[in-house]
Amino acid sequence: QVQLMESGGGSVQAGGSLRLSCAASGYKYEMYCMGWFRQTPENEREGVAAIAADGGTTYADSVKGRFTISRDNARNTLYLQMNNLKIDDTATYYCARHFSPYCHFDSPRRDFAWGQGTQVTVSS
Repeated sequence: QVQLMESGGGSVQAGGSLRLSCAASGYKYEMYCMGWFRQTPENEREGVAAIAADGGTTYADSVKGRFTISRDNARNTLYLQMNNLKIDDTATYYCARHFSPYCHFDSPRRDFAWGQGTQVTVSS
């Protein structure tokens, strides 16, 4: 059974940084593409970044150059380093596992299994 547990969310001022973590269990972590998504009450869930099983990464234009996705296969953990945070980054952030080794930040949502989410709030 796939289990994904996010942590590291919180409140930060604009320009600050946060690092999200996602602890994965219940499957062979290193074999699957992983992603980070975010959602606000007003918007649909949107892809932020993805990292394939081979380490290849893709990013949404809105976070490119500010966010970095990485994975530690020895610890079964996914990370999202978020720098220079903006008020528009405020959202609930979700960790997700794709059904295959390769995916894109904009891959169909139906192809992912989800964590419970962690809140990120950026204030001025």
